[in-house]
Amino acid sequence: MSRSETRRMTIGEFLLRRLAEAGIGHLFGVPGDYNLELLQQLEDHSTMKWVGNCGELNASYAADGYARLNGMGALLVTNAVGAMSAINGVAGCYAEHVPVVCICGSIPLRSIDRGLGMHHTMADGTQDRFLGAFAQVTAAQARLTPRNAAIEIDRLIRTAWREKLPVYLELPSDIAYLDIEVPTEPLVLAQPSSDPERLVSCIAAVATHLSAATSPAILVDLDADRFGVAAQVMELAAKMQLPVAVSSTAKAVIDETFPYYVGVYNGRASAQHTLDAMETSDCLLCIGYRPIEVTTGDFTAALPADTIHLRGHSVDVGNDNYQAVTLEEVLRGVIVAVPHVTDRATSQPMEAAPRVHTDGSAELTQAVYWQALQDYIQPGDVLLVDNGTSYALFGLQLPAGCTFVGSVNWGSIGYSVAALLGTLTAAPDRRHLLFVGDGSFQLTAQELSTILRHDHKPVIFLINNGGYTIERGYLGKTESYNDIATWAYADLPKVLRPDTTARSFVVKTPADLHNALSAPNDQLIFVESVMDPFDSPAPVTASSNRGAELDYGPRGPQHHAGTQLRPA
Repeated sequence: MSRSETRRMTIGEFLLRRLAEAGIGHLFGVPGDYNLELLQQLEDHSTMKWVGNCGELNASYAADGYARLNGMGALLVTNAVGAMSAINGVAGCYAEHVPVVCICGSIPLRSIDRGLGMHHTMADGTQDRFLGAFAQVTAAQARLTPRNAAIEIDRLIRTAWREKLPVYLELPSDIAYLDIEVPTEPLVLAQPSSDPERLVSCIAAVATHLSAATSPAILVDLDADRFGVAAQVMELAAKMQLPVAVSSTAKAVIDETFPYYVGVYNGRASAQHTLDAMETSDCLLCIGYRPIEVTTGDFTAALPADTIHLRGHSVDVGNDNYQAVTLEEVLRGVIVAVPHVTDRATSQPMEAAPRVHTDGSAELTQAVYWQALQDYIQPGDVLLVDNGTSYALFGLQLPAGCTFVGSVNWGSIGYSVAALLGTLTAAPDRRHLLFVGDGSFQLTAQELSTILRHDHKPVIFLINNGGYTIERGYLGKTESYNDIATWAYADLPKVLRPDTTARSFVVKTPADLHNALSAPNDQLIFVESVMDPFDSPAPVTASSNRGAELDYGPRGPQHHAGTQLRPA
């Protein structure tokens, strides 16, 4: 760098400046003595806002939720104890392809150089254990020094953005106030340009296969959202009249009112018209497809052998692999290259679930509950789902403009409560609906206090059915290990913020639910719905039963009489 291209700035201020230039307006986390100096710099100099969490795990979930709507997120923890509390959520970001910068205020560089023992360490003279731990769950890692800070800060932020994966950055506590030379120009976030020849060849190969096919189709996974190409996917589908399905990980990535949308593909658990469109295609185009048991109907997916796979930075077409190409550039080129089709038979539309009719004073059931919520969801809503019977949400047809947030691949229960804080922070003008069970809620319930402290106004739908109902379908239908403590859930807003104006409802009948759903959304709404522990949506329970076969095998305890909750 020449001096004309640089200025002097403290390391901490430069880090905060670069985060802001990357579009990150909020920093989640928990204060600790090793990160307080950066927090003070944030208070003194940064346009970013601090959002303190009740724990580091919750902070990582919140940063994840924030990044899904904002494009990138960040959290701040302290050495070892904070970092290791957050590592589960950071690993979830890796599994779910979410770009988050995890900043760890670490022990002083002086202590590292001199081998001095410090608190929040193993007290055995080792200094790199946690860099090593995070190397397993992040795309890049670095410990900052005055010599490398300007380069490494830019490298890590760019890596997170380009790869759509988390990164880990250690900031020793005694260097944040040291001046270094840094670039004057703002940080530019851009995908590397494609190799020209590889891009042209790739576009031609994909377009040739699509143009020659009689029943081409598209299957979308979550990378279509992470790399921002959902609009291009729909443009291609509209031009060629292609049916488009999504994995459950990509729920609502494709507008579910789009004429060529055919539903969620999940192997044999799919609707028949969805399964036919994907599995009988003579040219299936997959966007970022990553099959696991929960997205393949327990490995019953049968995609065509010659499926074309598009990823963020590479493409497979038959035996040919194209590197140094970007997903957006490939799709834009293919849209131009393929013919406009006007006479292809359109796919069978999705059928609405049959209406369930019941007495308003009867006990509330899952079937009635989800039917009512189907009617409650509005265009543009942000929907968060946790593991459990709330997975029934995958079966609902969402209005236009909805965003769906869940941890399907990683599946860490409790994720959604803290992620809700992140989505609310990223998009405060949208309506946010949380769907969670009592078991998942108890893991991260304290973050409701942060949501209340910041005057957010989500609608929280909690199912109180006495424990881990989804697990009862695996094993232990009546066992105590699937039971949890009984809480007065609807009272929690008042407990966590005594002056709250939140509206709470305890719902036991369809009439109660109708009353709760009629409440205005001008305050936080908490709806606790009490249901039978053995009432579960049939697809969710059937999935749990199949999961037990995969998990425990033919000699497993699930074969003993009465050990599993089964579909009604």
